[in-house]
Amino acid sequence: MIPNQSRATTRTSISPVQALRGLGDLLALAKPRLSGMVVSTTAAGIWLAPEQPSAARAAATLVCTGMVVGAANVLNNYLERDVDGLMRRTWGRPLPAGRVEPATALALGIGLPIFAIPVLALAANPLTALLALVALVSYAFVYTPMKRWTTAALFVGAIPGAIPPLMGWTAATGSIDARGLALFAILFVWQLPHFLAISIYLKEDYARGGLKVFALVHGERTAKAWAVGTSALLVPVGMLPAFLGMATWGYGAFAALLGGALTLAAATGLRRPDGESRWARNFFLSTLLYLVAVFIALFLGAR
Repeated sequence: MIPNQSRATTRTSISPVQALRGLGDLLALAKPRLSGMVVSTTAAGIWLAPEQPSAARAAATLVCTGMVVGAANVLNNYLERDVDGLMRRTWGRPLPAGRVEPATALALGIGLPIFAIPVLALAANPLTALLALVALVSYAFVYTPMKRWTTAALFVGAIPGAIPPLMGWTAATGSIDARGLALFAILFVWQLPHFLAISIYLKEDYARGGLKVFALVHGERTAKAWAVGTSALLVPVGMLPAFLGMATWGYGAFAALLGGALTLAAATGLRRPDGESRWARNFFLSTLLYLVAVFIALFLGAR
């Protein structure tokens, strides 16, 4: 007599380590370092505004802004997953590496702003929520596809990147004025040399992905010349808060010096041979230092 054999039921269990890795991959889709930097510019807009919102309104504005920015980055990852899989810098990201399903990323990218934008309208005001929507749509659905076919994406992409400090301003004041637009202008112009530097030192990777960045389409020397010109534009634009009475003239002088130093750093690239990525990376880092320094000076020199 053969004894009855019991049927074993196999259950797929996820270990805590696997769960943490999964959450980490979802977080990586939102590009937390980039999102954190963007949210900090929103905080700057709140801080520099003449009227200060309540702590609860300010916190809600920052949290919801972070959610919208994170969603824009998630949608960017979703829409560019094929391109990311071709480039060395990005092929290890969660989507091209197969660690996150595209449908999951899409649901996250849509779900976050569906929650965050209405809350932003209630916690801050409808104008700030509208700016968040413009930033999300222009980044994910205009700038992201444009990179595949025109270098004009450089200028279009600078718009959503410059909106967050204006959102901080409108969350505090409820309106757009010249002072809020000055913060927008600083971030808009700053992004131009910043991303021109990236297009130079990562041009081979962008070529693999088929993206139409400035250094590939117009040549490295032209990209360097544009980096010089746009850096020089930061001299008058960086001084706008002083002209508008937002900051002292001490800040204005320092901002002019920073813009001049960045312009000189850009100009040294014209003497470098094409294909030398070290200068471009160093200039890229210089643009980051500029942004940090100019905002610290703005905080210290605010009126």
